[in-house]
Amino acid sequence: MKMPKIIRRYCKFCKKHTEQTVSQMRRKDRGPLKKGSIQRAKKRGLGIGHGNLGRWGSKPTNPKMTGKKASKKSSLKYTCKECKKTMPQLKTFRAKKVELI
Repeated sequence: MKMPKIIRRYCKFCKKHTEQTVSQMRRKDRGPLKKGSIQRAKKRGLGIGHGNLGRWGSKPTNPKMTGKKASKKSSLKYTCKECKKTMPQLKTFRAKKVELI
């Protein structure tokens, strides 16, 4: 998918339409040792009604997903040229390749 590097869109800080530069956001994976992740894993291992128990459960769950998706979700961030504030794109989209031209 091809997108322009500079686009005119509404800036919520300037409260008007301005020219904004487009760049791709780098996604970070959630760390496996975050507090929520550990608590969730423990609850699932107990087997008390917290989702399908997955690898922490007592028996295997079927069917397992095989293969992978053909495209990743890519999200963009827009930087206003006037106030230099950066806003992420709220709705991400799937594309095999995003090219800024």
